[in-house]
Amino acid sequence: MNKNKVLLREFNMQKNMIIMSIVAGLLLGIIIPSSIFSVHAQNKIIINGAGATFPFPLIDTWRVDYKTIKPEVDINYQSIGSGGGVKQFTAKTVDFGATDAPLTAQEMQSAPGAVHIPETIGSVVAAYNIPSIPDKGLKLTGEVLGDIFLGKITKWNDPKIQSLNPDKTLPGDDIVVVHRSDGSGTTFVWTDYLSNVSSAWSQQVGKGKSVAWPTGIGAPGNEGVANAIKGTANTIGYIELSYALTTKTPFAFIQNKEGNFIEPSIASTRAAVAAQSGALPKGDQPWTNVTMVNAGGKDSYPIASFSYLLLYKELSTDPNIDEPKAKALVDFIAWAITDGQKTGESLNYVPLPDTVVKLDQDTLKSLTYKGKPLL
Repeated sequence: MNKNKVLLREFNMQKNMIIMSIVAGLLLGIIIPSSIFSVHAQNKIIINGAGATFPFPLIDTWRVDYKTIKPEVDINYQSIGSGGGVKQFTAKTVDFGATDAPLTAQEMQSAPGAVHIPETIGSVVAAYNIPSIPDKGLKLTGEVLGDIFLGKITKWNDPKIQSLNPDKTLPGDDIVVVHRSDGSGTTFVWTDYLSNVSSAWSQQVGKGKSVAWPTGIGAPGNEGVANAIKGTANTIGYIELSYALTTKTPFAFIQNKEGNFIEPSIASTRAAVAAQSGALPKGDQPWTNVTMVNAGGKDSYPIASFSYLLLYKELSTDPNIDEPKAKALVDFIAWAITDGQKTGESLNYVPLPDTVVKLDQDTLKSLTYKGKPLL
């Protein structure tokens, strides 16, 4: 009997030890992943940017792709227009800005130490919705576009338009002009072009991210203008090529400097860049007068432009950026201007030429955090 009690006590002790081992194992299994998660959360880096609507599809794709390379880095980008991006960058409420228009001399004074980093290249198209002409290919000149946006040409069958398109039957309906209502780098590129090819436009309106429009209705963002054109008959407006292709909006073939009517495309935009990108300033120098509109070359599309990322050369001047974030930001952009360019062409963005990539890399090498190089 006593022997049985001893055996029972030993059995219960062994059973309790097994139960305690199982419980300890379960607790350990919970604790270890939890601690790993805690360390991972502490190492999470969030990078915030804002600005141009044009590169949003590209930056958004980069955001997802880069997550597979650096899962600890989250990139947030607000597509609010170049004007808003410059304002937030200047106010240092974002870690980087994005703009299709280089900073003006006044903006450079408000953001001392800013650098321009071309991230991609695009073109602006004259998109239209003419029910009787459902396809792309309406031919227009810079002078005619200037007169349309000045409100001087008001009917689609105006002789100046009809003479350029003898093979098309144009309606006698009023032309409805659509333009951006927000501060916009796309507006800057468009008005830079009109100022270059129309003396009347240059004298009466000029170029800028926001201008006093003589006629038309406004809509926010490339998305807003594209939707307004698609939703209203007899409209014409300006949007980036990538948005026109995505929304299947017809667009005009524009006469270039050599007198040829050119379809906007990656190839014709690349030809314009090749003609104009030979003498670009360094990243930390003023880019105010850099333009690629009305470029020479028989195959060049005349309304092309860089899109830029904006950073501070000394990143510690932004109180929201610590050294790990500064390093992560520079590493991301170094990836975007090289491996990230492979994504661009599939989204109808023109990849950066090698000469521009080298220029960007030199700019990134010059960036510092409290005097320490980041790349």
